[in-house]
Parts: sequence; C-alpha cells; structure tokens
Amino acid sequence: MSTTCTPAARIGCQTLEGIAHDVIDPATGAALGSVGWASAADVDHAVGVAADAFADWSSAPARTRAAALRAIAADLRSKAAKIAPVIAAESGKLLAEATAEVEFSAKYFDWFAEAPAIAEEEAGRVTPLRRFRVRRHPVGVVAAIGTWNFPLSIPARKIAASIAAGCPTVLKPSERTPVSSDALVRICERHLPVGVIGQVIGDGLEISNALIDDPRVAAVTFTGSTPIGKIIAERAGRSLTRVCLELGGRAPFIVREDADVADAVEHLLIAKLRNNGESCIAANTVFVPSTLAEDFRTVLAARIEATRPGAQTDAEADFGPLIDQDAVTRLTDLVEQAEQSGRRVVRGQTGPDNGAFMAAALVEDARGTELYEQEIFGPVIALVTYDDESAVVEEINGWGVGLAGYVCGRDLAAAQNLAERLRIGIVGINNGAPNTPEVPFGGFGASGIGREGGMAGYDEFTEQQSISIAR
Repeated sequence: MSTTCTPAARIGCQTLEGIAHDVIDPATGAALGSVGWASAADVDHAVGVAADAFADWSSAPARTRAAALRAIAADLRSKAAKIAPVIAAESGKLLAEATAEVEFSAKYFDWFAEAPAIAEEEAGRVTPLRRFRVRRHPVGVVAAIGTWNFPLSIPARKIAASIAAGCPTVLKPSERTPVSSDALVRICERHLPVGVIGQVIGDGLEISNALIDDPRVAAVTFTGSTPIGKIIAERAGRSLTRVCLELGGRAPFIVREDADVADAVEHLLIAKLRNNGESCIAANTVFVPSTLAEDFRTVLAARIEATRPGAQTDAEADFGPLIDQDAVTRLTDLVEQAEQSGRRVVRGQTGPDNGAFMAAALVEDARGTELYEQEIFGPVIALVTYDDESAVVEEINGWGVGLAGYVCGRDLAAAQNLAERLRIGIVGINNGAPNTPEVPFGGFGASGIGREGGMAGYDEFTEQQSISIAR
C-alpha cells in the first residue's frame, strides 16, 4: 500500500489535501500511510457541486446511466489485483476475502445498471376506468456514509443504487479504511460526469452532521451500529430528510433437529468467521436442539480448536486480525467473564504476538452471560440448547433486532417455514452467505430502515409519481 497521503476530498475535478492522519494496519499497529481530513466547509463545497450536477444527471437517459455503471464494474474488475491488497491491509480481512469483495462490489454496479429498465417495465397499471403511469423521479443529492468492515462493497452498493436512480452522491467513507473507498471513487470519476460522485473524508461526527444538516441533501444512506443509526435518524428527521439505515443485529443460527451436524458446523463457520466475524450478518448465537447438542458441541469444538488467525496475506490462516486492539480487549473480556461464571470455553490457536489478533472461542451454555445479550462482532460463538422451536422463535422475535439469521435442516419446507416465522430481514437456509445484489438487504426493528440491493434498493433513491389517465 502506498505511503502517500490520500486526499481529504474529491470534489468535481479537484482534490483537497486536508490535515494528514495515519491509516493503521491492524495486523501490526503500524501506519500504512496517511489520509487528509476534510472540514465542514469542504462538505458544503462537495454538496454544492453535486447539487449543480443533479439536473443533467437526473435527466440523463437510462441507457447512459447503465453504460456508466457497467464501465465502473469492468474497471473495478480490472483493478482487483491492486485494490484487494489495500482492502486487506486497512480492514484486516484475508486477501482472498478482499479479492472476493472487489468482485462483489462490481456485481452491484452490474445489477443496478439493469434497475432503470426494470423500473420502466413496472411503470404501467390498467383498470377498467383508468390507465396509470407510475414514474420514479430521482430524490436529489444523496449522502452515503460507509463503515470500515467492508470498505469497498458497502460504498459500492450505496453508490451504484443512487447513481443508477439519477442521484449525484457524496460519499463519506470510514476514516479507518479510506484508501479502499478512494480507489472506488477514483474509478467512478473516470466514467461519470463531473459532480456526480464526490468524497469527503474526516471526523465521523463532524462530516456526517454537516452532510445530514445540508438542506440540499435529499437522502442519507448509512451503514453502522444501531446507536449511531438512531442518532442519524433523529438528526435527519428534523428536516424530514429521507434515510436508509443498515444497522446491527444478533444473527441467530438455528440448527433444527433433522439437521446434518457436520454440514451445519461448516455453514456456521462460514457465517461466523468470514470477515473475521466483523460483519453485521455474522452468525452470533447458535441454537442447537438438546437431541443434537452433544454431537454438535464435539464437532464444533474440534473445529474451533483447529482454527488459527494470521496476517492478511497468510494463505493458511482461517481469519485475520480484528480492526484494533480495543475490539480484541472487548471480546476477550466478555469471554473471560463467561468463563469465570462457570461456562465452558473452547479456544482456537493464538495468532502472531503483535497486532490485533485473538483466538477464536466457543462459549457453551451462554444464555445469561453479557456475551449472549449483544452483537458479538468477532470470532466468538455463543452456544445455547433448546427443546421447543416455537419458544426459540418467540425469544428471537422479542429481541427487537432482526438483520440476518440462519436455519439448518434437511426438511427444506420445514426450514423455510421456520425462516418465515422470524422477524429477520435476510435468512440463509443451509448456507452461510445469504446476500446477493439482486435481492433486498436490510433488517426488521432496530436493525434499520429501508433496504439496499434489489429493486427495493433502487427505490430508496426515487420518489414515485402516479399519473391517472381516464380511458
């Protein structure tokens, strides 16, 4: 990764340098390089340039927008070998996962290139007395606020949707992982008119507040924690600015009585350890029926004991470093508290001595511990047993958060029935990677407002107008 300073802002054809701050490699704690931080005045400038671009971009033909998105997708793929190491270095994820993130990001641009044409096909309705025309109008300038755990794909799914809908977009990436996002914005700049994409990097509170408060911003899309999401929603509510919030959850992983234990464990480890467990859809609490508990614990414990964290470029590692030492300390303390309260803990192998590494851990009989009550966000599994599936559904639905969940079982009809009873936005049945650009992504309750992905993600950035024509 380059040691040069990434600019604080990209506005139109200009870059602004800002005051330099270090970008840290979580595997070593050393500085990878530096990034400039923008000011509230820079935000005002960026939004102004985006607002000036709105009239032309919003009226551009759908085929023009689609061609730009496809060109961005192709450009991303061609730069994967350069971008993936940056993603890995900044976020701590393994290089293979970073490479997959580049491809996943490109798929969002491919998918949303098709969205305007799909919207046009859905535009007509006819009744005996009237013909209706439903038009989608771009909402205006969009502020996209990203986070660090998927520094390319989270901005990509926001930008692809908003730009496809005809909305110039100003991105505020995480200051922890700004170089990955900057690479995306530079690619977008090459294929979009001036002002359609912009970027401001800096203090999360100052920059986000400046974006939300600007009256020229018509919509805010944010990914992050539920507490911060509530603050953003409250602030945006003062001006009735539209919000799309993808927030946290507790991702239950439910093993049914008819499940194949070995298969269920494999799906669990994919859902848990992908992205070092630092994912809003990472499996959190595992519910295992009492009839399978002994076998499941035995198989899972053996797999956990064999796991090993390593540096991002370590091809044999099962996962990488967490984002920082504070994350390690938080999870280590929660696991130790559970162990001191009498719960059995199974740990994996330790990683390198330096950096934000921690061993994977399985905490058995976790109900009643502090670990059980929150989103884990790391390579720790909380395991509980159950006897009544309906009681599990009732408990999970009572949490008030429901972003992602998982169900494993041989009887697919029964597994689907269970999934449909959960107040959860996206559920994987016998798979640990349930997300794809073509379907809506978002949660119930305190897990967010609105959806990303699919046509629902496109509609977040449009106002629908119904025109009724007498026949």
